[in-house]
Amino acid sequence: MMYSSRRKPVLYFKEDRRNETPKAPRPEERYQFCSGKCTVYKLFGLCVVLVLVSLLWLQLSCTGDMSRVVVDDRRLLHQPCPLERLASAADDPSWGPHKLALLIPFRERFEELLVFVPFMHTFLNNKKILHKIFVINQMDHYRFNRASLINVGYTESGNDTDYIAMHDVDLLPLNEALDYGFPEEGPFHVASPELHPLYHYKAYVGGILLLTKQHYHMCNGMSNRFWGWGREDDEFYRRLRTAGLRLFRPSGIKTGYKTFRHIHDPAWRKRDQKRVAAQKQEQFKVDPEGGLTNLQYKLESRQELTISGAPVTVLNTKLECDTDKTPWCLLN
Repeated sequence: MMYSSRRKPVLYFKEDRRNETPKAPRPEERYQFCSGKCTVYKLFGLCVVLVLVSLLWLQLSCTGDMSRVVVDDRRLLHQPCPLERLASAADDPSWGPHKLALLIPFRERFEELLVFVPFMHTFLNNKKILHKIFVINQMDHYRFNRASLINVGYTESGNDTDYIAMHDVDLLPLNEALDYGFPEEGPFHVASPELHPLYHYKAYVGGILLLTKQHYHMCNGMSNRFWGWGREDDEFYRRLRTAGLRLFRPSGIKTGYKTFRHIHDPAWRKRDQKRVAAQKQEQFKVDPEGGLTNLQYKLESRQELTISGAPVTVLNTKLECDTDKTPWCLLN
């Protein structure tokens, strides 16, 4: 009778082996966890060991930081870790009475957003700044309008916040000494020309600007005439002066142009800098009437999300455009 080489019959004989020298176990038997029949207890023990090893690895990989950001030559890569729950502001008066509405005008910048939200949530928590992050997502077919989206964010931010941050999604503060507190005396330009990595002219107020809601209302918000990239900040600088508001900027910051990390990749994402029809002339004019008073939009939905544990409110928005007044909202 022939048998398969992979499975041979085993014959058992009753022999007296009391005087025989024990044989050394074979290598495959020496390291075999379950020889013969595995008991339920052995399997349970193996599962417990695997769970303990996984928990130990998680503890070593997340050393208490809410999020970790690794920088390579091209972009920031976010490695999330579980967030620790912070003490409630009601239990800790050191957080102060004010609450910031962080407004992010947004369209299809998902890679930057995945880095920005958890980074800023950690940064502001470390500074004990009560805050709520709003992503104003432009969903219509018109050109991007940063100023109008900020107007929408201000309008929809609710009564539980009393000041705003007009914040670019691709600009991360790296110096913990930067002040994001309540700008009671006047608008506070965090990304000042002396610190911003790209823009250094005196009238620049873009990037990151803090205002009380009262001061923003005094300016009638931002002009809605700026479709495409650029110039809306320069017009808003004139509004600040017209409203009689004094502009403040950081002092004592020694990190210079390394104060912020600019994560925009111009080779990957081109900016819409086209000037259509009369837009070339109109972009340098002051808009004395436009702003919060003539803002037109439709809020499609409001979503409460978390990104790597950081809470964020997404305002899906469709802006409206009067093509008779601003035909450059469309690209022909």
